[in-house]
Amino acid sequence: MAEGQVDYAALKRGGFMRQRQKNYFSLRLRVIGGRITAEQLPKLAEVAGKYGKGYIHLTTRQGIEIPFVHLDNVEEIKAELAKVGLEPGVCGPRVRTLIACQGDILCPHGWINAEEIAVKLDEIYYGKELPHKFKFSVTACVNNCAKPQENDLGIMGVVKPVWEGAECTQCGLCQAVCPQASIELTADGIQFDLSKCILCGDCIKSCPGECWRVGEIGHTIFVGGRIGRRPELGWKLAELVSVEELYPLIDRVVGFYIAHGRRGERFGV
Repeated sequence: MAEGQVDYAALKRGGFMRQRQKNYFSLRLRVIGGRITAEQLPKLAEVAGKYGKGYIHLTTRQGIEIPFVHLDNVEEIKAELAKVGLEPGVCGPRVRTLIACQGDILCPHGWINAEEIAVKLDEIYYGKELPHKFKFSVTACVNNCAKPQENDLGIMGVVKPVWEGAECTQCGLCQAVCPQASIELTADGIQFDLSKCILCGDCIKSCPGECWRVGEIGHTIFVGGRIGRRPELGWKLAELVSVEELYPLIDRVVGFYIAHGRRGERFGV
């Protein structure tokens, strides 16, 4: 194919990013929450060896790129990857790869299933055309592994603790582990200042007598974050959002961006 006939914009939309080297591309794959199966790994190695230079690049957003894919092999490499359920990602003004921590399935700090939420958001929004790039991130607790404040829309799992101290032994563990000094052990018992609480749930998980219990598990939503040349942290839109409220709220945020965002304008501008 002659260079003048190449639709570079279409290739970029389809995850093939042009390199410095003429007619070579770095292929970005569609990866959700950083998960690649054992079945897919050998195929990745095979494709990188056959069509690239024998290595892959792990991106900062839990993605995988295969550098040095030649223009002539674009369709062939797509067909090979499809055999194990892998496909190219997207670039440009649309919803990008969704990142997530491993969530409450594995992490003892987690309060929500971050991967499950990422998969559902991917099904709804991935590749959706928008005024500019749009990035989601899902993290299962306030330890913030997936950095939701750095994304156009970030989700953080949180928990509201409730004190039921009939069996309290006054051990003081909850006060010791609280990062915000929202718990105080006094002569009259435990004093809890919810206004200082960051909803981490450390008090619940540390209490040997189970005097602290889960009152409500929910999601804190951040919007408007970005890194890039002009980094900005997102601001807190809502806290302790329930599962039932979560997806309608996200849909309103994305809908607002579609309705009011100007071409080339990030959501948080």
